[in-house]
Amino acid sequence: MKSEILWMIVGMGLVTYIPRMLPFVLFKGKELPTFLQGILKNVPYATLGALIFPGILFIQDDLWYGILGAAAAFIAAFLGANVIIVVLGSITVLTVYSYFF
Repeated sequence: MKSEILWMIVGMGLVTYIPRMLPFVLFKGKELPTFLQGILKNVPYATLGALIFPGILFIQDDLWYGILGAAAAFIAAFLGANVIIVVLGSITVLTVYSYFF
């Protein structure tokens, strides 16, 4: 039983490590086209939007909570902030909102 869990953890580690390592190995020393670089820069924001939007639709208590959080994230992303700053900014805005309302 314990060895099965250990092998499962090792397998999951490999499955998550290989896709992250392959681009570094395959594209080492190569310059990607400008168009592709532009697309790849937007992937974190597209992923963030895909995570935020369904959450807004399923809020039961206070719809403004979701709208305000999404607006804060959208504005920070539009201004060119790093994804971590976008998330932390949205959390900060929602913390202040929930403190006062």
